[in-house]
Amino acid sequence: MRLEYFEMIDRVAVLDLEAGRIEATSTVPEASPVFEGHFPGHPLVPGVLLTETMAQASGYLVLARDGFGRMPFLMAVDKARFREFVGPGDALRVTAELTHEGSGYVATRAAISVAGRKVADAELRFRTVPFPPGLDARMRREAARIGLPRRP
Repeated sequence: MRLEYFEMIDRVAVLDLEAGRIEATSTVPEASPVFEGHFPGHPLVPGVLLTETMAQASGYLVLARDGFGRMPFLMAVDKARFREFVGPGDALRVTAELTHEGSGYVATRAAISVAGRKVADAELRFRTVPFPPGLDARMRREAARIGLPRRP
């Protein structure tokens, strides 16, 4: 996880395209410029970055399921809950499952847990659109970096 570069997912652990489910892992770095202001002397991962982590896991699920046919862009976050603090060194388990797909929209239910305790969850909606120029190759490189299996 590189917070300051919005690289939130370290590895895809499980991808079940039939069930529309992904599980990914990530470890919060011990040090990051983000922690200098959030909060000095008491470093915490901002809720917006936890939301981004869930959105990225969801997005990789959508990309894999669609064979990188269209790019998902986050358009809505509903029922977001942050139950516990997340800080340096925490090992995150991030899950997302599809709840709707069709008509250019996708919805997921996503969650983050640390040591078996749910720390955040949300319902997310995405608009899927043709890839903007150059983004397709970048997303494929990132997917390979995190071990997202290619669709058979």
